[in-house]
Amino acid sequence: MKLPQTIVTILDTLENHGFAAYVVGGCVRDSLLGLTPADFDLCTSALPEQMEQVFAGQRLVLAGEKHGTVGVCTDTGVVEITTFRTEGDYRDSRHPDWVRFVGDVEQDLARRDFTVNAMAYSPTRGFADPFGGRQDLENKILRAVGAPEKRFREDALRILRGVRFAVRYGLTVEPETRRAMDNQAGGLDSLSRERVFEELSKLLPLVTGADLLEFASIMGAAIPELAPTIGFDQHSPHHAYDLYTHVAYVTGAVPGELTVRWAALLHDVGKVSTFTRDETGRGHFYGHAPAGAELAEQVLLGLKAPTRLRCQVVELIGAHMTRLQPEKKLLRRQLSRLGWEQLERELELQQADMSSKGTAEPGNLEIFPEIRRMLEEIRREDSCLKVTDLAVNGEDLMALGYQGRQIGERLHWLLEQVLEETLPNDRQALLLAAKEKQK
Repeated sequence: MKLPQTIVTILDTLENHGFAAYVVGGCVRDSLLGLTPADFDLCTSALPEQMEQVFAGQRLVLAGEKHGTVGVCTDTGVVEITTFRTEGDYRDSRHPDWVRFVGDVEQDLARRDFTVNAMAYSPTRGFADPFGGRQDLENKILRAVGAPEKRFREDALRILRGVRFAVRYGLTVEPETRRAMDNQAGGLDSLSRERVFEELSKLLPLVTGADLLEFASIMGAAIPELAPTIGFDQHSPHHAYDLYTHVAYVTGAVPGELTVRWAALLHDVGKVSTFTRDETGRGHFYGHAPAGAELAEQVLLGLKAPTRLRCQVVELIGAHMTRLQPEKKLLRRQLSRLGWEQLERELELQQADMSSKGTAEPGNLEIFPEIRRMLEEIRREDSCLKVTDLAVNGEDLMALGYQGRQIGERLHWLLEQVLEETLPNDRQALLLAAKEKQK
């Protein structure tokens, strides 16, 4: 296993002072997979105060010292080193009741979540792999360390982490581990919503529709508002799939960018509450887009999602049934309202929505290349799409006698006329129209 020189130097320094030292966890896993680790975590038999003595000549970060972690500042960043430790029960489903420092790396590895993360490596001492993580990695197996039920009771977030590892590395969850994940999924309710959002946001860009179907019960436990969509028969000739299956395929079909992934995952959460059937038995979902936008806002507020992402997701869901059309005037209006980035997301969402119904006739998909062609034309034309693009500004209107709120109102009125193509974005034409409007 090849390590950066900075890491080798720190390991050697600890070893030269008589302490065992290893890189541990994800960096070992990724290196064995031929991937470049994002960072390196180190563990050692040295106690925190001993690490302080070993690295006394360097700047240290001691914020995690009581938990056994000392950060050593290097030219490439802070390298965290943690004393080998074992832990007590997790009665709050997140934090151990006690932490005890130990001198044995195998005891430290025994507290970790999955075998593929419970490996350590030392250039001096070689691999430490007491739970067969290397073999599991070669066999593409995800297996909990020790008793799976106990692992997930300790911290239910490990369930979502397990889903992420399985998806990212193409691993099959070992049957006993999978049963425990499903059995303990209710524990996700006890977690802080910020932690759930963070883990889901790491997972969503990675998943395919098939992944979401495989782990449907866990996704429904993580986001309870999704649970009613699982197996929900839409009773529609336009949908061959149940509601959750449709949602899964839509989510897998949009680009991996986080905002549009969240919008796809939640885009139809309003369907269950708006479902009706007519006299023929056919299902309808009148008003499900605004209902879904409202429910998605509640979901994301509950998850403490960033405000910008939440607002953008809600906007996309609310507009997803206002189908984009290859008409320049309509597209300019949408661009004026949404902006380029949001309109592209809306386009991706609508295309995935239309193509993920499972029917022989998924919809009028040929409009999407035409819409993109027109958007390129609009971009090349440098069209007027917002007030700041107008050939006049507030000072011009003040010169005509406009004051206060009148200025902003009139500028927005002028923009409306330009978007409607009743006025050109020409300075003289706009000033003349503004004068006429004063009369």
